Amino acid sequence: MNCDICRYVKEADNPVFESKYWIVFLADEQAYLGRCFVTLKRHCGDIAKLDNKEWLELLGVIRKLENAVKEAFGPSLFNWTCLMNLAYQNNPPNPHIHWHFMPRYSHEVNFTGMTFVDLEFGSHYAREKERPRKVSGRIKNEIVGAIRKRLKTA
Repeated sequence: MNCDICRYVKEADNPVFESKYWIVFLADEQAYLGRCFVTLKRHCGDIAKLDNKEWLELLGVIRKLENAVKEAFGPSLFNWTCLMNLAYQNNPPNPHIHWHFMPRYSHEVNFTGMTFVDLEFGSHYAREKERPRKVSGRIKNEIVGAIRKRLKTA
């Protein structure tokens, strides 16, 4: 079966970082500064089928990513979701485990001349925001660079 996420993993362009089992990409949409996808490198569509090594390594990825983003941008908390709903809009469905990582901010953040404001802080994140925040390739690279710089100390 065809899997868009497998293809994305194979053609990985500028990931934030990767481990043996997981790869972290910065999302194009940055309404939540530092928003990333943490994706299992192998194709698997069922969280219950992750093996112990993958779970253990995911814990390390979570710690590393949260520490680096906290140091880079100072979020107040982090939201993690693993939904895979869109995969079930296809027939047949072909889900691929990936986590949405969303730093949340109780305060505005200025980065590279841009101001990021989390208008929904304290509530569920807004999937369909009125003001999506696609950032340029240059800004995306600066965000990735800011996180990577802190990975070395995390």
